[in-house]
Amino acid sequence: MKRLLALAALLLTVSGCTGGGDQSASSTPSASPGGSSASESPSAKPTRARPPKPPRDRACYRLTYDEAVAPTSDVRSVACTGTHTSMTYAVGGLDAVVDGHLLAVDSKRVQAQVASECPRRLPSFLGGTLDDLHLSMLRAVWFTPTVETSDAGADWFRCDVIAVAADGRLAPLTTRMAGVLGTTEGRDRFGMCGTAQPGTSDFHRVVCSSNHSWRAIRVVHFSSTNYPGPGAAQQAGQTICKDAGQSAASDTLDFTWSYEWPTAQQWANGQNYGLCWVPD
Repeated sequence: MKRLLALAALLLTVSGCTGGGDQSASSTPSASPGGSSASESPSAKPTRARPPKPPRDRACYRLTYDEAVAPTSDVRSVACTGTHTSMTYAVGGLDAVVDGHLLAVDSKRVQAQVASECPRRLPSFLGGTLDDLHLSMLRAVWFTPTVETSDAGADWFRCDVIAVAADGRLAPLTTRMAGVLGTTEGRDRFGMCGTAQPGTSDFHRVVCSSNHSWRAIRVVHFSSTNYPGPGAAQQAGQTICKDAGQSAASDTLDFTWSYEWPTAQQWANGQNYGLCWVPD
């Protein structure tokens, strides 16, 4: 599913440099059935069952990672003041009619609509900048009705925000997620960190509220709309990340930094930026 691309742990190629050292590159390992039918009597025609109610906006759920990346969900909401791992930030209607024909809820056209709409709405909900989102472990996931409930008239989609704690695991969210990336506390808590220097065998991408030793601190932008090629992508962030590492270091003459640049496949999936990392 396309949602898996949104949750993938940014499988990037890495280049690192310690002040005055040689640059090197390596590959890194890598984030309910519908209503009942009406009864029929000789004097009454069958009536269509009412479609299930759409989900409630700003509802919270205690989802596992596998439940978060599933296309549908029947998990009941929980109080947002308690432990939860997802929060609904948008509920909308499906555009499933094309040229007078009703498309199935699991058709590529309908699913593509939701896969585009939910990520588009996430930045304005979380606040901060788009770079703040790229430097975080917060991601959008989305759900649509089952085929059965869609046949009963359900025509909604639901967008949730989650925080990827590590590969295959979610982190708990705060009670208030709206505007969270507009705060220093929120950026620190949900930031993207690593267990070791990117590109090394011990590196795993984790949320910054867990144990870590490296942090992503800057986004490298590309001006081209087409993938520049691995060599150009690798070169684009060298100076930017070196300068970012020097600015973040206590000793500007002896510092370490790393740079991740997108692969051609990641670029095709919409990840047209790189990341600068420093020890934390």
